[in-house]
Amino acid sequence: MSKINPFIKVFKNINNSINSLLEKNLNKLNLKNIKNLTTNNKIILTFVALFVLFISYLLLPTLYKQQDLSNKLTSELSKKLNIQFKFSNKITYNFFPLPHFKVSDAIILHNKSEKSKIKHLKIYLYFENFFSVKNVKIKNIQIEEANFNFKKTNYNFFLKLLNNNFTNETLKIKNSNIFFRNSKNEVLLINKILDMKYFYDTKELKNIVKSKNQIFNIPYDIRFYDNKIEKKLMSRISIDFLKLQINNEFVYGEKVKIGKADLVFKKTKSIFKYKKDKKRFEFDFFDKIENQNFFYSGIININPFYSTINGKADEIDASYLFNKNGIIAQLIKTEIFNNKNIDFSLKINSKKTNNNFIFENIIFNSKIQEGLIDIDGTQFKWKNYASFKLDDSLIYLKKGELFLDGKVRININKNEEIYKYLLTPKKYRKKLSIIEFGFSYNYDQKTTILTDIKINNVYNQSLNRIMSNITLKDNNLQNKIYLKNLINEAIKSYSG
Repeated sequence: MSKINPFIKVFKNINNSINSLLEKNLNKLNLKNIKNLTTNNKIILTFVALFVLFISYLLLPTLYKQQDLSNKLTSELSKKLNIQFKFSNKITYNFFPLPHFKVSDAIILHNKSEKSKIKHLKIYLYFENFFSVKNVKIKNIQIEEANFNFKKTNYNFFLKLLNNNFTNETLKIKNSNIFFRNSKNEVLLINKILDMKYFYDTKELKNIVKSKNQIFNIPYDIRFYDNKIEKKLMSRISIDFLKLQINNEFVYGEKVKIGKADLVFKKTKSIFKYKKDKKRFEFDFFDKIENQNFFYSGIININPFYSTINGKADEIDASYLFNKNGIIAQLIKTEIFNNKNIDFSLKINSKKTNNNFIFENIIFNSKIQEGLIDIDGTQFKWKNYASFKLDDSLIYLKKGELFLDGKVRININKNEEIYKYLLTPKKYRKKLSIIEFGFSYNYDQKTTILTDIKINNVYNQSLNRIMSNITLKDNNLQNKIYLKNLINEAIKSYSG
């Protein structure tokens, strides 16, 4: 058994004396005897002496040699986290609010190469023994304003940290960034860590990570743990502003990894199944096994990077596409798709929309290439009255507002049915075959500018003037009445 430092014995005896003294006297305190207590010089001097002694004890780490301290801390950190640290600057000590060492500009090394720069590293201590640097024990660790650089070989850095013992300690990472890079060291994406914490959950009896993050200006929370026995990574992701929660189960034991995620989006549940290997990622996304309302499947190739997604649905929500608060508009505004390395195509077939729109048999095409987004080739029908096709389209941001520009070609199949719907007077019902025009739709202002309107390949100046500026309302019924009146006014002008 190691010999106990005599000073520690004295300190423990003093501590016991303080507890005994407090127990005897604090219970006797009242308004009448407070004055007597304060005039007792022995008690006051005792408390002052003990306070000075306690502060002196807390200040002992300031006497440690820097090199010895650096060696001790890097060694202890390596044992606790299985990470190699390097300290380049002087280590400072503070005992308020809790005793801790602070290191500026620390570095994390992996295979002797730099993987992270840490602006502030705080190492909190146990109170047990400050009399020698050899006896210092680390309790909690806090990393602040760090930049982590990850490539394919070390993407699982944060997952590996779960293998450490957090039974009595915690690790926190705050206000930091993760740079995910490809083999050419180009940044693919940046994830901002607002507040991350590794800890041992005494109820679930396992290590857990909870983190508040931000990616492409989208805030999200994540909670995950590693089930070593079943080789499963369990996680929960919450994106509040989208009202989306994802509970994911990822099996990593085999060469081909498989997973399943249950999604709750605005109280609607769906299933996302996937598998991945070194070359690509495949998935199926649907709402239920039988009588599916929608089904999407896709392939994402890793190197070279490209992605194709195909889907079918009974109905789609047009507000996702054309509402300024829709998920697609919000994602585009984050400029997430501006990366020239993204090659993405999406095709969805749907029977109808669910927002009281009159369109059906929709074929929605979308493509992202060279940082440009378009919906060329998108088609839809208005019953069997007319068919629409979009081309030369582009979705872009201008002065913080989102725009969709393009050209529309409308083939008219049943003139009389359209005129009946519009309640157009019979004397203005000319035969229409083809209508073509350019347009620019502002998502934020809900305005549409039409240009170069041609009916049966003929340009009409008066018609173009009437239809040049369309402003939609928030109410679908108001929009229907407004558009009917506007189109009838244009038809009257065209018919002369």
